Amino acid sequence: MSDTMSSQLPPPQTPVPQPPPVQTPPLLESEVDIQELQFWFDTVKTWDQTDRTKTHEDICVHLRPLRAFLHKLQASISSTGSTTEVLRKLPLLGQFLGRLCWIFYVTADSTSRLLLFQCLWGMYSEEPGNVVEAKANQWIRKILCQLTTDEDITAEALMKHLGVPSAEYHLKVLRTMLARVGEHAGVICTFSCDINQSCPCEIVQATAEACVPLVTCPEAASLIGALLKLAVTSVKAPLTDHCIQAISSAHSSQLFPLDGPAMVSLWWYSVSSLEETVLSLMEQVLTNNKTTPHEVQHLMSNSLLPKACAQHCSMFLMVNEIFRSALKQMEQNEFLKCFIKTFTMCFLKELAMKEPRMSLPLKAYFPKAPADVLLPLLTQPSEMSEDAWRDHLSWVSGSLQRLSEEEERNSDGTNRAPPLVFEAWFLLVCCSQWLDVALQLLVSSQDTDYEPLLWLLTFYHHPTNRGHHRDQHLVVTREAWRHMCVLYTDMGAPPPDTPPLDAPLLDTPPLNTPPLDTLPGGAPLVGVPPSGAPASILQLLYSFAIFSPLSGSTQVLQTVVERSGVTREALCVLSSLEMRLRGGGYAHTLLPMIKALKQALAPKT
Repeated sequence: MSDTMSSQLPPPQTPVPQPPPVQTPPLLESEVDIQELQFWFDTVKTWDQTDRTKTHEDICVHLRPLRAFLHKLQASISSTGSTTEVLRKLPLLGQFLGRLCWIFYVTADSTSRLLLFQCLWGMYSEEPGNVVEAKANQWIRKILCQLTTDEDITAEALMKHLGVPSAEYHLKVLRTMLARVGEHAGVICTFSCDINQSCPCEIVQATAEACVPLVTCPEAASLIGALLKLAVTSVKAPLTDHCIQAISSAHSSQLFPLDGPAMVSLWWYSVSSLEETVLSLMEQVLTNNKTTPHEVQHLMSNSLLPKACAQHCSMFLMVNEIFRSALKQMEQNEFLKCFIKTFTMCFLKELAMKEPRMSLPLKAYFPKAPADVLLPLLTQPSEMSEDAWRDHLSWVSGSLQRLSEEEERNSDGTNRAPPLVFEAWFLLVCCSQWLDVALQLLVSSQDTDYEPLLWLLTFYHHPTNRGHHRDQHLVVTREAWRHMCVLYTDMGAPPPDTPPLDAPLLDTPPLNTPPLDTLPGGAPLVGVPPSGAPASILQLLYSFAIFSPLSGSTQVLQTVVERSGVTREALCVLSSLEMRLRGGGYAHTLLPMIKALKQALAPKT
């Protein structure tokens, strides 16, 4: 009732209740009316009918309002109860979306494409209530399949229009995509992560998983390397096994290069990748009869393995387990021992460069080693005066001797080394630069101080008494040392009661297990001494030839080495001593001697 009509009536005597006003629901902002849809439908029809240049220009003008309309349309679809109701309100909706899907200038735009997906998915009925909704589902599946599988057709049309070669177009698209993904991953990982909350670094995991198909593309190397490094520092987002396996496999096949830090991150994630690297380095040394100790050191340093192990204790423990396993199979291989010693020296050098507050105690890196000899053996000879070497080695030898005798008394009677004895021997192999010092001191030892040094030398080559006949080898080594003392005191004929050096003294009791002379794959090994030439006696001979001042030492060494067939091993020992002495005070006196010995032993071509 209007205000005019109500003013003409007399006021009621009693109040009459008024009916509640009928409220018409207001038009929601998210709703799309049919006129608006008709406008965009007509616009899309003109894009199909005009030439490409005008279409491209018109789409560029209308793209921003089209995005706004699609966003509004998606909200309207979501607020409507069913697909049937949507199509009743907007009969042209299906034709509009269908035409829009075939205009690649629209679908090439990521935002428009996403909104188009959302509109189609909003119309999909999980449980179709009638034939209309069932047919709509079938049509939507077909359209979505077309949008996800016909990208090549769209790209080809775009490349043809822009005049860009196919290879150049795809390469630029790939690089642009990888750069944007890399920037995004870098930004989200600059924030600290709370282990009790949802971590933004989880996007790193999803991003790396999405990059798995690209592991063979060199363009993706920097991004995947960055993701590896980011994930190592993440609290809650380690990369999946599937992703790590794909990266490791591609890198092993030399299809996917990684820089140093990324390689270390891959080792940190993948035990198999770390093991493969260690075994590959080991194979290069053990199967190449021309590798020198200097080349082994260079190979080790370039591998980043010592540096990585200094940064990650768990990685060092894993590498040492690989060395232990190899030593149990090839305990007589001198090149393997040289390889392990070189790795340990490089590792200790890298460890010394770390900040003290960031370093773990040495026991953390050698948890199985006997505690009383750990620090004495890990101390470098250059870290103490030469006058202290003899007492230091005598103490080490006495400690190892007491340990081995006590453990062997309490052992189970088998030929296997007791665990603690094996760990002590393994530590000595890792720090065998002290054995070089012992050999040097044996040249100038007196009658009263040689026994601990000889025992240490014998223990290095024959760590147990039952399985390796250490006591018998010690007797032979002692006799050889005495013979060499006499020989190098008087370069004339040896005394009548002294046997020739190249006869019985070079024979040793056989071991219970034959030495392994091939790798599991069948590759021949180098560094295994002949059964008739004990390594301990040969090493004594090398030391006498180097540290003895007599002029006939070269001829003696050359004769024995050639008769024993250990020229390669002799050159390796000489090169190793040369590397150690370059850091000491013998540069002007002994290096020329070593050079002369190497020239005399070098194979004649």
